Amino acid sequence: MASGKQEHKMLFDLRSGRRRGLVKVVYAVLAILMGASLFLTVGPFNLGEIFSNSSSSTDAAQIYEEQAERIEVKLKKDPENADLLASLTRANINAGNAGVQVEPNGEKIISTEAIESYQKADQAWTEYLEATEEPSAGLAQLMAPMYFQLAEFSRSYPEAETRLRAATDAQKIAAEDRPNLNSLAVLARYTYFTGDFKAAEKARAEATKLANSASERESLDEVLDEAKKLATNFVKSAEASEKAEKAGGGKPSETLENPLGGGFTGGGGLGE
Repeated sequence: MASGKQEHKMLFDLRSGRRRGLVKVVYAVLAILMGASLFLTVGPFNLGEIFSNSSSSTDAAQIYEEQAERIEVKLKKDPENADLLASLTRANINAGNAGVQVEPNGEKIISTEAIESYQKADQAWTEYLEATEEPSAGLAQLMAPMYFQLAEFSRSYPEAETRLRAATDAQKIAAEDRPNLNSLAVLARYTYFTGDFKAAEKARAEATKLANSASERESLDEVLDEAKKLATNFVKSAEASEKAEKAGGGKPSETLENPLGGGFTGGGGLGE
């Protein structure tokens, strides 16, 4: 069982000002890379089916936001209540997910409010890990794809690497508690992007053992071979960016500043 006392640093500074406008994120559906629904871990509902228009998305987000506010009131009286912190984390994730609109062409648009809800989820998750000895595997499995999605539109390599590590740490909690083909395959995929290829291969080997047929093993290999290829390119580019930054006296490299230009995780990048 994973320990809730492991170190976890928040990814966001909630004291900063509110972002304005919409952030467009264009990337291939995760199910394609992850071997259709076999490896899909995007949360408890299908955004495209439930939130088919902006009005319903806004209404759903508001419901979850109000739920989060009620939980926050309770937390003022009991700030270290792990159950309340878990509920707050989940409510904020759901509010963020409700702020993701899927266009007919597959393009995903993430609103400013969704980003803020994800920020709050990160804060609540951090406090939750400090308050519990046994983190919820189900909640961790919601946090992991949230972090990975955020990594897909990071503005710099360090930012992307931090989010990828957070996604991997959360997925590790889920996989250790529920070791199955799905959880271990996703763990392997995420771990590749952290640059820890040895750990990724270990998770991959464990997933392979759980494949029920040759066709499943073949599908798994195809998916993870592609992930490994993309991750290798990302790691090399991140290292090149770090060297360029050091050579420039600590100034960020302009040519490599945005790691998502080519869709390093298999998707696209930031929209305008």
